[in-house]
Amino acid sequence: MTDATKAPLDKAAVLDIVKAELAQILETSPDEILDDVPFTDLGADSLALIELVEALEEAIMAEYPSFHIDDEDLEGLASVRDAVDYVAAKLNLA
Repeated sequence: MTDATKAPLDKAAVLDIVKAELAQILETSPDEILDDVPFTDLGADSLALIELVEALEEAIMAEYPSFHIDDEDLEGLASVRDAVDYVAAKLNLA
């Protein structure tokens, strides 16, 4: 669990979680992950995206136990920014 999950969730905390989880999956630094670069350009394939979704669900469920990313929504998640916006909208975060 990342330190970001200990603070109340807002878009900045979700961004930190997404970057931290993706960096771990891609074996890189969160600083190397740009918000608007497509996941594919970062080297993330469909398996990495599934791993990211599972990691996000686990991290966010600590505060929102019913949180789930629907399979049909995966196509709309093409970048870090898309993932953050999706999670924020689903949780009604400012």
